[in-house]
Amino acid sequence: MVAEPLIEPADDNLRQDNLTLTLMLALERLSPLERAAFLLHDVFGQSLGEVAQTIGRSADATRQLASRARTHVRAEQPRYQLAPDDAQKFVQAFFAACKTGDPVSLGAMLAQDAALLSDGGGKVTAYTNVIHGKDKLLRLYGGLARKAGDQNELLGVVSIDGLPGFVSRVSGVLQTTALEIEEGVVKAIYVTRNPDKLMHLPLQ
Repeated sequence: MVAEPLIEPADDNLRQDNLTLTLMLALERLSPLERAAFLLHDVFGQSLGEVAQTIGRSADATRQLASRARTHVRAEQPRYQLAPDDAQKFVQAFFAACKTGDPVSLGAMLAQDAALLSDGGGKVTAYTNVIHGKDKLLRLYGGLARKAGDQNELLGVVSIDGLPGFVSRVSGVLQTTALEIEEGVVKAIYVTRNPDKLMHLPLQ
């Protein structure tokens, strides 16, 4: 599942006080105790003693939980960030390649192990499983390009939860697409089509 997107102008700097998509996904992979220890201590600034009392564990156990959670979260965070102008150009080129299904252009922008996660909320078509690998994504976008054709409209290049991305309308369905980019290629694509999560978009 993809979190409700927080949309910002594309040229805004990353806001460090916002939970990004990648951070929220990393938190979902933690155990309940690790997540509680991390959020209470690292995000909300409670002392380890206070956190230990809250979660019913010893101070040493709580320290280990927070440390493990911190290690996992750091490993999930994007290690490279594009300058705003570069990010906007990349996003526009990515959308153009997706719209045409051009395997050469799109392939040059995808990491070999790239993955796509989508959320339709059971109300619009989306992929229930994560799609892994460049080859599968090229076939997917090639098929979508043949099916959607001119019904794939770019509405705006934006920052989505701290990641470069865009808002589009595909065959009449509004969606956001956020791109996790490392070393000049896309490592992960987060697509939100769930209308309940897009009600706040001014472009709607």
